[in-house]
Amino acid sequence: MFAAATATLDRNWRDGYTLPSPRLYPFQWNWDAGFIALGLAYVRPERAISELRSVFRGQWRNGMVPHIVFHRPADNYFPGPDAWGTDQVPWRPAGVRTSGITQPPVFAFIVERISSLPLGRTSEWEAFRREIFPSLVAQHRHLYRNRDPLGEGLVYIQHNWEAGTDNSPVYDAALEAIDLTRARDVSGLRRDNQTVAAAHRPTDVNYRRCLALVDLFNACGYRDAEIAERSPFLIQDVLFNAVLARSNLALLSLARDLNADAATVGEIEGWCEKTSAAINRKFWDAERGFYFPYDLRADRRIEIKTSSGFMPLFARVCDDAQQRALARHLTSSFAPSADWLLCPSVATDEPTFDPVRYWRGPVWVNVNWMLHHGLRQAGLDDLAERVRSDTLRVLGAAGRWEYFDPRPGIDPSALGLGTDEFSWSAALALDFQRNPDAF
Repeated sequence: MFAAATATLDRNWRDGYTLPSPRLYPFQWNWDAGFIALGLAYVRPERAISELRSVFRGQWRNGMVPHIVFHRPADNYFPGPDAWGTDQVPWRPAGVRTSGITQPPVFAFIVERISSLPLGRTSEWEAFRREIFPSLVAQHRHLYRNRDPLGEGLVYIQHNWEAGTDNSPVYDAALEAIDLTRARDVSGLRRDNQTVAAAHRPTDVNYRRCLALVDLFNACGYRDAEIAERSPFLIQDVLFNAVLARSNLALLSLARDLNADAATVGEIEGWCEKTSAAINRKFWDAERGFYFPYDLRADRRIEIKTSSGFMPLFARVCDDAQQRALARHLTSSFAPSADWLLCPSVATDEPTFDPVRYWRGPVWVNVNWMLHHGLRQAGLDDLAERVRSDTLRVLGAAGRWEYFDPRPGIDPSALGLGTDEFSWSAALALDFQRNPDAF
């Protein structure tokens, strides 16, 4: 499996960065690049730094790191750069075309993880840590200044694509509130459902709503304050904020290692304290023993159990009782029996559970990687090892697919879903094999 994963990363390399999958994703994606850089650090360390530099070339001057950087033109993906209309945004990066939204900020903890590897002990990596630190601070600062309107330490996503868990049922109600009267019909422009099985992908009406949001952002000139006033979609997402909280911890450690100025260290310390407390205050449901996202427009929690609800384990914000409650969910509502593959992206007892559709039931390697480390940090080593071994077993049986059917009794040839030769599945397989220790 190690050689096969390395071969996937080699095939998907494009002169400075890695495609998530040439067949379906022909550009560089934000959080994909972080996970991919970690895998490259084991087998192609000279490429790991290039991967991270490449995605940060797309960083806007306001600090936002876009979810797609369009380094080269390609016609097998929609929406491409023209649909986003960001070329007229004055704070866009010069000479680089990008989308206009972001994704979960994984980079600080990826830098921390790589720093523990042989690459991390080189002078080149030490210089790179110093180089990227201001960009990481700017990324986090942008989120707190522009996406936390209540000043409570929780940032909102303004598009479901920002969550990473794009098609999760927790976004259904907010998307259904979008007025489609003047929305474009984009069904004929899609490429994803022509490349892979349509049953594995979001529906046409979902894409229509997603593009309606993009058109709104265009009309707002990508000004966050105006979007916040006009958009029906403002959700404080559990995974996004948990990733931010974990990256805050890594960023604080990096700031101290680099002897950053006291004001910057103090600012990051404030982010750490505020976000960790807010995740437990606003997302935790003590009665149900689970974390749920919050819809700012509807002013309510979205009580649908998804794998995102486990991510506060990774953020290190859970007390003993919360850890035990999450462990019970993981081995019951997310796995009705021991032969189910952990961890489905939606609980199997939710009405919206669909074992083969994008983020509505299948297992994802990156979520399992974060879950594994969260469980290890919580001292739940047996469960952590089950998540790791389930992940490696399905990768070995089916190959490096985008996501996987979690149900027992499925022929290995049918377990893989979405697109094949998926880069972060390959990259995180390398980390799972070489370095199972928590960090």
